[in-house]
Amino acid sequence: MIEFLRLCLCFSFLLAGAFSATAQTATQPDYVGSAACIGCHETEAAAWQKSHHAKAWMEPSEATVDGDFGDAEFTHKGRTTRFFEEDGTYFVETEDIADAPKVLKVVGVGGIYPLQQYLIETEPGRMQSLDVAWDQQKKTWYHIYEDQELKPEDGFHWSRSYKNWNGRCAECHATGFEKNYDIRDRQYHSTQVEVGVGCEACHGPGDAHVAWANGGTAKSESPFPGLTNARLVIGFSKDSAETEIQQCAGCHSRREPYEDGNPLPGTPYHDAYRLALLRQGLYHADGQILDEVYVYGSFLQSKMYEEGVRCSNCHDVHSGVLKADGNAVCTQCHSLAGNADFPTLVLKNYDNPTHHFHEPDTDGAQCVSCHMIDRTYMGIDDRRDHSYRIPRPDLSVRIGTPNACTDCHEDQTAEWAAKELEDWFPGSPHRGQHFGDTFHAARNGSPGAGKDLLEIARHETFPTIIRASALDLLSGYRDQGLSEAAASLLSDDSPIVRAAALKLQETVPDQQRVDRVVAALEDPTKTVRIEAARQLLGLRGIRLPETAVANAQRVSNEWQSSLAAKADFPETHMAIGGASLTMRNWQAAIAAFKEVTILDPQLVQAWVFIVRLQLGLQDFASAQTTLQKALSANPGTPELLALKDQFPRR
Repeated sequence: MIEFLRLCLCFSFLLAGAFSATAQTATQPDYVGSAACIGCHETEAAAWQKSHHAKAWMEPSEATVDGDFGDAEFTHKGRTTRFFEEDGTYFVETEDIADAPKVLKVVGVGGIYPLQQYLIETEPGRMQSLDVAWDQQKKTWYHIYEDQELKPEDGFHWSRSYKNWNGRCAECHATGFEKNYDIRDRQYHSTQVEVGVGCEACHGPGDAHVAWANGGTAKSESPFPGLTNARLVIGFSKDSAETEIQQCAGCHSRREPYEDGNPLPGTPYHDAYRLALLRQGLYHADGQILDEVYVYGSFLQSKMYEEGVRCSNCHDVHSGVLKADGNAVCTQCHSLAGNADFPTLVLKNYDNPTHHFHEPDTDGAQCVSCHMIDRTYMGIDDRRDHSYRIPRPDLSVRIGTPNACTDCHEDQTAEWAAKELEDWFPGSPHRGQHFGDTFHAARNGSPGAGKDLLEIARHETFPTIIRASALDLLSGYRDQGLSEAAASLLSDDSPIVRAAALKLQETVPDQQRVDRVVAALEDPTKTVRIEAARQLLGLRGIRLPETAVANAQRVSNEWQSSLAAKADFPETHMAIGGASLTMRNWQAAIAAFKEVTILDPQLVQAWVFIVRLQLGLQDFASAQTTLQKALSANPGTPELLALKDQFPRR
């Protein structure tokens, strides 16, 4: 293997700060702030100023803080937090933190409804979102994770890495945000153009647009290439639903970012993020939302997306509110009149008991009750599944997934609901086999599901996220024949299908694999190229064609840069540790896994890797010390206790 690929992913690379991702470059205009837009765009600005976007992140003040800071107290699992205000400054005194009690200043306000969170600066530059939040409806303090009792040392505690505002939240609550994490001192030096989701978060930096609007130089004289006629970096048009959807999806999706902060608006989604597929723990086997996955992953499954529906068909883009109340938002298309923009619509009166079989104007008669079930996150925040699915209680009977019918009729069974639908819609095509049957079988280790997964992946009538997820499940089978059969999908139109098919090539002979990986190095989409970089690590002892060396270096650098942008994530150092193991760089692997244990002491797998590596290097004293630290952080954990048997007998 080419030597530079062996060296590409050491912990020391991140420590040295070899790459520094920034959102601002010389090839784009400057940000000017939303205030510069209001004078010309008064109507849009008035709608935006009332929106959740504008209030996604605010400076604390009497006008923005809704919670009770009048010396109010809230106790959760025996730990009390007190909220108070002094001279216009807001403070939290809490026992729920290391070295408690501590008095901490509130430096930010997150969100407006149905809850409001408060940002605490636990050390210079590091903002954490408090798990005790303000319920806007009940006007009371509550704990977002009522059943959890986390120690302050736990990675999921409100003061630790997974609840860090800079790394996990700020990008989608700000405009022109740059995280600027320094791994050497584990400190943030974050900046943003504007707190809150301002005009330029969607329309891009507006300096050139303002100059153009004020009668400045002609577009042809602009120093910035690729601008629209209005001298913006992104244009929204009726002919490009995908541009709008991908711009919204950047924040409204479960994904892994590739950059240090906000990508430039207009950046294709799959060049900025790796989308989370329909994995166990995130989605039910039939694709229904389970964990907090936001919207994009479910919307991609829908017939609405397939037919060209975009976010702004239902939501006003500036206020964020629905364009109509109740069923009217749906019947603007799903009615006897239809909608000329969507000629495939079946013209029918859907808002009628002959369709929904419920009393008019009741909850059961609402379109969303059956086709957009909601799930509650953060304790009180109800969010709807955007896959717009037809209720499938018959599927619930077979594989135990939820369905809209028994969501409401909690006293009834799925069998009852399936019989009701069969009586209402005899001969419906929306029964029988479903991809969820196969996904459920695969998740439960069925050896016969592999061929069915491949069939789903090849079937172009399935949404791309389902096809990619089928390949993702198929990778767990380690079946060379199925991987070979999936090779044709390396040229699929969908980047997430191509990336998933590329991951499958781990099981094919090295020569076929290297040919496929080399081709993927030139893929137009970063998601696929980064998967190709991962695949290069497994090609030990294989010399790349000379024509591919430059591409390999470029793509390796892209992957390195994306990892450097997430150096504050434990998951990143797990990936670096795994890559170092592949390259047999034992010390780099140990260093990476040690960083994991600092950021998340409960990630037991990292401790296990360190102990095993130290034992393999015959550094028994260090292995013993590591195991003691691991058990102190995770008492009684079977995987750690089992390591005791691996030490040499005296």
